Amino acid sequence: MKPIEAHSTAKIAAKVTREQQAARELGTTEFSPGTRAAMAALFLAVIASVPLAQLCAAFKHPERVSSLGESLRALAPGWDRVKAVNGAVSAIELLPPASRIKAVEDAWEQSSVVGDMLLPRLQSWLIALGQGNENAHLGRDGWLFYRSDVDSVTGRGFLEPDVMQRRVTTGSGIESPPHPDPVGAIADFRDQLARRGIALIVMPVPVKPTIHPEFYSSRFSGAEPPVQNPSFARFTELLAKERIPVFDPAGLLVEAKAAARAAPLYLKTDTHWTPPAMELAAGSLAEFARRTAGLPAASHGRFTAVRKDIRSSGDVAMMLKLPPGSDAFPCETVRIRPVLDRSRPWRPDRNAEVLFLGDSFANVYSLAAMGWGESAGLVEHLSLALGLPVDAICRNDAGAFATREMLARDLARGNDRLAGKKVVIWEFAARELAFGDWKLVPLELGEKDIAGFYAPEAGRTAEIRAVVRAVSPAPRPGSVPYKDHILMMHLAELESAGDPSAAGKDAVVFAWSMRDNKAMPASRFRPGDAILLRLQPWADVASDYEKINRSELDDERLLLADPAWGA
Repeated sequence: MKPIEAHSTAKIAAKVTREQQAARELGTTEFSPGTRAAMAALFLAVIASVPLAQLCAAFKHPERVSSLGESLRALAPGWDRVKAVNGAVSAIELLPPASRIKAVEDAWEQSSVVGDMLLPRLQSWLIALGQGNENAHLGRDGWLFYRSDVDSVTGRGFLEPDVMQRRVTTGSGIESPPHPDPVGAIADFRDQLARRGIALIVMPVPVKPTIHPEFYSSRFSGAEPPVQNPSFARFTELLAKERIPVFDPAGLLVEAKAAARAAPLYLKTDTHWTPPAMELAAGSLAEFARRTAGLPAASHGRFTAVRKDIRSSGDVAMMLKLPPGSDAFPCETVRIRPVLDRSRPWRPDRNAEVLFLGDSFANVYSLAAMGWGESAGLVEHLSLALGLPVDAICRNDAGAFATREMLARDLARGNDRLAGKKVVIWEFAARELAFGDWKLVPLELGEKDIAGFYAPEAGRTAEIRAVVRAVSPAPRPGSVPYKDHILMMHLAELESAGDPSAAGKDAVVFAWSMRDNKAMPASRFRPGDAILLRLQPWADVASDYEKINRSELDDERLLLADPAWGA
């Protein structure tokens, strides 16, 4: 490289290369005094603007930020604990757990005025540039895709040893690492059911990019076979070796798409399938279950269906958190067919020989809170196609373990949901194979009731005053693919003027933490808060709220108590 003369002001005669000259100039960048002051002032103004905006909001909307001080104080140890410090170990134990720190951080994010003001506008600009966000991907022709759905089919095989090992090492101080092996968990569940003479059918529901990749990328024509994760075929082979029946509706749906190309089988702005696709799967599942489990003949005439049109906005569109009134992604209209049981809305029957475990793909047209109607979901249409009653345990999200845990908790409380069952159908979104927690869940029948925990008698309510001992995590609105969420609380020091039997007892209470993507008051409860609630037995509302996604406290004693519902 040809050397050049050094800068004349350097007053040196040495020869330097261009790289040396550039390095010197980078290391001696100078600003005038006025520029330095202006840049420092701008930096400080930007940093200070966020807390100042939040402070102004405190005067205009105190309810939005009233809990921040309490949540911050909840991180501080009590004076009794401070006085008891007698060494380094006990001093370290004064630090709050990571889960509580994260809960406070989430509470601050939920109350961020600046975020609420800027993010919707910023997202509108990003959409104009063809970009979504961390949860929602923009497809073609107005279609939206949930990021986890896309990642589950485009990522590496979920059964590859190094992929599974990497997932095992992803734990943190807040959450334990997931169990990545779906085959082992499914085989263990099958074995536990088999000991009671109950068959198992596994139903992985394909995600939207599996059936409609052509609306995600122009590289696909729409005539391809189902686009699955590289390990999916191996997964079904391993279950076949274990003699576990698998009902995979992906091929059926692709055939239906080819037969009627003008009728999409998944909603444009939602993660879920359309009513015709769901009903097609329900009918085929009924035939498969009858062959597999030897179910009795249908009860003709008991179950019927009516038609109803529903207009709603998709869950992925809501994840974008666009400004109110935005028409970037219009609502969709679908025709559902609610199922009736002798002219009454269909309900699960605990005496049925079929138990269905499902997630949001079963709930989407069954749970009114999801916005797409009710009594018209996968379980209802399975019952209609079978001509038989069906028992059901469904929960949005976490299909890899949530419904198994719900079943196990029912059994542990002494409620034998497996009594008289011939077959359990376990449905989950196929993305769970790549991202779900496939932990083993033991099924053990326990004894009813645990003394000391309060719940009102059936059909009654009670006004109570209590102190919060613990509260389960609540998601930040817009950060998850569902609009509603229920949390669990451990309450202590109960007082009730209307029911003296509550005095001094503890209670396990479920309550709304999020409704229609808005944080509810319970999401801001923190340990030590004194609260007022109206309680009623959980059993009185379970049929309406059991399907909704919820978080629970990691305490076996609390999980086995009869819970109440708080409002």
